Amino acid sequence: MGATIADQIRRAAAEHPDVRVVYHGPRGTVEITLAEHLRRAEAVAAGLHTLGVRRGDVVAIQVPHRIEGALAQQAGWLLGAVVLPIVPIYGPKELGFILGQSGASVFVVAPGTTPAADLLARIGPLPALRTTVVIDADVPPGAVAWERLGGHDATEGLAADPADRALLVYTSGTTADPKGVQHSSETLLAELAAMTDFFPGGPDVVHLAVFPAGHVAGVLGLLRALAGATPTVSLEKWDAAAAAALIGRYRVSVSVGAPVHLLAILDAAREHGHDLSSLRDYMLGAAQVPPHVVARANELGIVAYRGYGSSEHPTISSGRATDPEEKRLTTDGRVTPGNEVRLVDDDGADVPTGQDGEIVVRGPEQFLGYLDASLNESAYLPGGWLRTGDVGRFDDEGYLTVTDRKKDIIVRGGENISSKEVEDVLGTHPDVLAAAVVGVPDPRYGERVGAFVVLRPGAAFTVADADAHVRAAGLARQKTPEVIRVVDDLPRTPAGKVQKFALRTLLRESNDEL
Repeated sequence: MGATIADQIRRAAAEHPDVRVVYHGPRGTVEITLAEHLRRAEAVAAGLHTLGVRRGDVVAIQVPHRIEGALAQQAGWLLGAVVLPIVPIYGPKELGFILGQSGASVFVVAPGTTPAADLLARIGPLPALRTTVVIDADVPPGAVAWERLGGHDATEGLAADPADRALLVYTSGTTADPKGVQHSSETLLAELAAMTDFFPGGPDVVHLAVFPAGHVAGVLGLLRALAGATPTVSLEKWDAAAAAALIGRYRVSVSVGAPVHLLAILDAAREHGHDLSSLRDYMLGAAQVPPHVVARANELGIVAYRGYGSSEHPTISSGRATDPEEKRLTTDGRVTPGNEVRLVDDDGADVPTGQDGEIVVRGPEQFLGYLDASLNESAYLPGGWLRTGDVGRFDDEGYLTVTDRKKDIIVRGGENISSKEVEDVLGTHPDVLAAAVVGVPDPRYGERVGAFVVLRPGAAFTVADADAHVRAAGLARQKTPEVIRVVDDLPRTPAGKVQKFALRTLLRESNDEL
């Protein structure tokens, strides 16, 4: 039988006990070795075990990249539980849906600016949720303070299967509600193994982790540290100036991020004089990557290249530091080891090299399927080929370039935003008769949220109105439309479906940056 994540975490701590993990945030910087990290996680696991957590239970964790969140995730894996990290920016609406659908039995949360009692009240009662563990906040009746977790290791001799569900992450798609993506130890460790051939890891490099907790890339960043024994510096919240300073302080050599992250680091280093000389490899993904981002990094001696993947299949293709500059500028690299990619037309037939087709993929790191099994039937072609909803082409040398996207999602700074979810909320505003949400190209974030709205006669609707309404509905602020276009009507098909391609064409033809 193969290894579980818990097995790999224990092995990494035994073989490289002095490898350090750094957590940096507004409260300061915490440095900890893998050996000490494991010891503390075992104590948290004992506390969770006392609260009733057993193998297969879902442990939901909404904590930024700080040591408590990492320990909670590590403890969940040690217990054989299903770890459910939740993006910190999600509000009570998203939280209520995710906690309810997942059947989470324990919820670990650092509430931030919202009092824990208010947050839990807005979420409402959930039948499966037995306990909430609260960090850094007043603890409401019935909840447990983080400091109370502890005890002797409850994981010794605990049996788990590498094929068991080990991770559940939620990703926004074309539907209003986020989709639960399920992974096992096998799929996650297959991803880590494949990436060692493309992206540096291990105790001889230092990795800067910038993706948020709750994003599959955030989980992989944590696993590179805890299971891959890679010295890692994590940011509790995104701060470009702090990131640039940490690169110099800890001699960071590699990182993975969206274009917005790398551009902001370069800007901050130039403005504040931070030393980036140790940074040699930067993998760009999670959004469309303009060639000028790679070129700007190259000018500073940072070898940047593009990678392509999804929550369902974390890394489908990737560039390498040794690729020719032209390939790093214009392609998303070659298919990663163990994976297979086909490009197909609307009938599922393969298209020739050089022509666009929908990207379908299979391989050992592919997810186990959606938590809502009704979504799985349309997600695959015969033979286990996952339909990505993205369009791409291969060149004669086997490099893949993602050219378009079929999925109706907006990718802002590496985060997927469901246009339908935003449309549904806008449609509840008393002055909005109809709304269509599309991605507006943005040089820094990749895309911004733009909304075309049809209003009641005599009404007005501004960005400020949209912001207040979306926040009142409990959605993350990043989902607020940043641009509003008031129109008399929306273009539709005879069946009444909004033709979003026509809205995007309107933006392109008018060269309107909104």
